[in-house]
Amino acid sequence: MRGALSTDLYELTMAAGYHAAADDTVASFELFVRELPVDRAYLVSAGLEQALDFLSDWHFTADDIAYLRSVPALSGASSDFFDVFLPGVRFTGDVWAVTEGLPVFAGEPLLRVRAPLAEAQLVETALLAITLFQTSVASKASRVIQAAAGRSVIEFGARRAHGLEAGVYAARAAYLAGCEATSNVDAGHRFSIPVSGTMAHSWVMAHDDELTAFTRYCAVHGPRSVLLIDTYDTLAAARCIVSAGLRPAAVRVDSGDLAGLSVAVRGILDGGGLRQTKILVSGDLDEHRIDTLIAAGAPIDGFGVGTAVTTSADAPSLSGVYKLVEVVRDGTTVPVAKLSPGKRTLPGAKQVWRVSEAGKARRDVMGMSDESGPPQGMPLLRRVMRDGRLTDPAPLLDAIRDRCRSEVAALPAGVRRLTDAERFPVELSAALDRLSRRVGDLGDHPA
Repeated sequence: MRGALSTDLYELTMAAGYHAAADDTVASFELFVRELPVDRAYLVSAGLEQALDFLSDWHFTADDIAYLRSVPALSGASSDFFDVFLPGVRFTGDVWAVTEGLPVFAGEPLLRVRAPLAEAQLVETALLAITLFQTSVASKASRVIQAAAGRSVIEFGARRAHGLEAGVYAARAAYLAGCEATSNVDAGHRFSIPVSGTMAHSWVMAHDDELTAFTRYCAVHGPRSVLLIDTYDTLAAARCIVSAGLRPAAVRVDSGDLAGLSVAVRGILDGGGLRQTKILVSGDLDEHRIDTLIAAGAPIDGFGVGTAVTTSADAPSLSGVYKLVEVVRDGTTVPVAKLSPGKRTLPGAKQVWRVSEAGKARRDVMGMSDESGPPQGMPLLRRVMRDGRLTDPAPLLDAIRDRCRSEVAALPAGVRRLTDAERFPVELSAALDRLSRRVGDLGDHPA
């Protein structure tokens, strides 16, 4: 995880100003997504563990500070800012957050930070980058899992990721959302995610013929072998496997008419006594192509999905923001809000309750953090850090994955549709609605 320089310059210029003024204001910021991407009716919260890891070890090194002294925009900062504040600053605040794996909706806080103003501001960029990236990937992966309708999905988009670390955390988010495995060995090692792989076309092309290529591969990997059969002629390759008496665990088709080829390959394999050999397909797949293949009745057992998931290709970024919602001065809490047209925010520290009936989520209610909430409403934000220290150990990734599966399944079917999805109801409590109207009437800083 990168260090404290993972920030934008304006956060440092503001911190220098707060330090110069000896401003000890305690502030609350909330991180949320303004609007859902097109064709998204829900998001899957992800990245919290890494965000908390970042806060736990957040500090400026001597090298960081030496660099900052050279930045012209900070030339007006006092020597005390460089000699005392930056070397000693740590994150000492509190964090409330939505548990990873839970579906969330536009406007709902994914996390809330309460800390001295400079601390809370300086971590803004990192928290947004960490949380929004994984949430974006997990949300896309969840849609692919929905489309696969119980068939296995393997994520293998590392080579198309926007950097090596992005590939690792994308694999984590995809697994959290329900992918069965990843091809990313580093992610497998770091997060104990099952790893899966087959072969490349180059393996086949490096041999004189497919029979030799397949035979040599199976000699090493035995019954776990997965053979790629579309390098030259997909059906001829399937017949070659049968005639050679090979018994691979699966074959993979990466190009062509995947629906038609899977039917033909299934017939060849079954006719040769290979009913247990599975058919996997890949090749620029996303949730819509998978849905079409399944609707066509293609006898496909699993899907390999790369770029579409790892980069969340159709929605590679989220309209996430980190906004000040209240300040505490001289013991008085003052709710604040941004009133800019089209970018208005809701004031005050908030909580979100999910109201369910008969095991199905029916609506969310967003209200003030000190409200009791609606009857039978489950609060989504819980305290995960107090005074800069974690309140509990991070949950196991497999436990988060199981929770994600059940919580997404609890959403109304219409919300989970891939197209023309229904919007999940998110209501404001009466108290939050009143406060929002009052702050809007009085300006950002009501009396």
